[in-house]
Amino acid sequence: MENLSTNKTKPSFSVSDLLFEMKQNDSHLIHYIGIGGSGMYPLAQILHGKGFNLSGSDNNQTDTVDAVRKMGISVFMGHSPENVVNASAIVRSAAISDDNPEIIKARELRIPVIERSELLGYITKQYNKAVCVSGTHGKTTVSSMLAYIFMNGDCFEQTDISAVIGGKLKILDGGSGRSGGSDIMICEACEYADTFLQLAPNVSVIINIDEDHLEYFGSMDNLRLSFTKFCNITTDYLVVNGDDANTMLAVKNSEFSGKVVTFGKSASNDFYPLELNGNAKGGGNVFELVHNGQSLTTIRLNVPGEHNALNAVCACAVATTLGCSPDTLSKGLEAFTGARRRFEILGEVNGITVADDYAHHPAEITVTLKAAKSMGYERVWAVHQPFTYSRTKSMLGEFAKALSIADEITLTEIMGSREVDPGDIHSADLVREISKCGKNCDYFSTFDDVANEIVENCRTHDLIITLGCGDVNKIAHNIIHKINAKFML
Repeated sequence: MENLSTNKTKPSFSVSDLLFEMKQNDSHLIHYIGIGGSGMYPLAQILHGKGFNLSGSDNNQTDTVDAVRKMGISVFMGHSPENVVNASAIVRSAAISDDNPEIIKARELRIPVIERSELLGYITKQYNKAVCVSGTHGKTTVSSMLAYIFMNGDCFEQTDISAVIGGKLKILDGGSGRSGGSDIMICEACEYADTFLQLAPNVSVIINIDEDHLEYFGSMDNLRLSFTKFCNITTDYLVVNGDDANTMLAVKNSEFSGKVVTFGKSASNDFYPLELNGNAKGGGNVFELVHNGQSLTTIRLNVPGEHNALNAVCACAVATTLGCSPDTLSKGLEAFTGARRRFEILGEVNGITVADDYAHHPAEITVTLKAAKSMGYERVWAVHQPFTYSRTKSMLGEFAKALSIADEITLTEIMGSREVDPGDIHSADLVREISKCGKNCDYFSTFDDVANEIVENCRTHDLIITLGCGDVNKIAHNIIHKINAKFML
C-alpha cells in the first residue's frame, strides 16, 4: 500500500501478503459482502483510494450503495454464489453469517475470507499515529470532531489524514472514510466481540465504559477487562475520561506504560471545560477549554447537549496531544455541524422540526432527549425502534425511564438484527413499562402507521426525533413527506 509507514509488526494473519500481492496485480478482486454497511463502506473507500480492485454486494439499495457505485465499484443487489466466483479475497463483517451463500461459495472455492476487523487491524498497522476511538457512547461523534479538527489544520500531516468513521461527514465528501497520505489515521474502535483488540493503536481513546453487549461479555467485569486489554496493545498515549470510574479502573488494571491524558468535566482532569453555556435557541455550546489549569481557547459548538461539549473536550485532548494548535481546535470544532444520524436535523415543515439520531442505548437516549428538551420546542416526540431482543429485555426499565423524558413517545417493532426472536420480549412490554413512568406511549407494527399517527397529531413548534441504530430514520423521511403532503407544500 502506498504512502503508508510499515514499521509495525505485521499481523499473524496473511492479510498483509495477500493485499500486497493484489496491489501488484490489479486483476485481483476483493469482494465486500454487505458493502453498504456503515463499517464496510469506509474500508472500501480506503482500499479503493489505494488502488485496489473492488466489488461488493448488499441486500438493500441505499444512498451508501449509490455512493459506492459512483466510486466505480460494481455492486450486486442480493447475496448470490455467482457474485464471488471472480474474487481473490472476501471481506465480511460480523453481521454476515456462515450460511451466507457467498461465504459458502468462497469456502468451496478456497477463496480467503477476511473479517472486517482483521482488515481494519491491518490498515491501522500501517500508520505511526493511529488514533483508535473507543467507548460505549460517543465514538462516532468524537471521531468526526477529530476529522474536522485535523482537516482544518495548518500543515500537511494534519490535513491529509486517513479515517474510518461510523457516520457520514460533509468534510469527507459525504462519506465515512478517507485515504490520506500522512501518518495520521482516525478510526472507531468497537468493543463488540472484542473486535477492537484486532487494532494497533498508537493513541487509544476511551470516552466511557457503560453496560452494553452483555450478551457477549456476560458481566461488567469482563467488559472492563476487554478495555484493559485494549490499553495493553496501545503504544504511545491513552486519552481517557478521568471522571468515569469504569474507564479509570480499566486503565489502572492495565500494563500500559506510556502517557495517560485525562479529560472530563471536573477540574481534576488534564483537559476540561470552563463556563460551559448551552445555547438553547441555536442548540449549541460555548466554553473555555482548559489544559492543566491554563485556558487554551474558546470552543463554539453548533451541536446540542452537554455530552457533546464533553465529546469536544475529548477530541481537543487528542488533537493537542498530537500537536494541533488552539486555533486549529476552535476552527475545526466551529465548522463541525454533526455527523449523519447524530441529532441530524432532516427538515422543518410548517414549523415542525424532524430530526434523527443513532441513539440505541438508554444512556444515549437520555442525553439526546435532554438536549432536545433544552432547545425550546413546545413538545418533543421520541420515535424509538428498539434494537435486539436481549438488550431490550435486559434494560427494559432503563429504556422506559430514558424515553419518558420526551413529551410524546411512539415505538416500532423490535429490530432483532443478529438475534433470533426468543418470543419472550415485545415492544408492548416496553409500552407497559413506560406507562409505569407516568407517560403514555403508542406502539405500531408498521413504519407507515407510525408516520401517519405522528403527522395526524403533531403541531407547529414540535420536534420529532427518531431514535435507533436500525432503519428507523426511514420514518423521519416519511414524516417529512407526509407533512408536506398534508399542507400541500
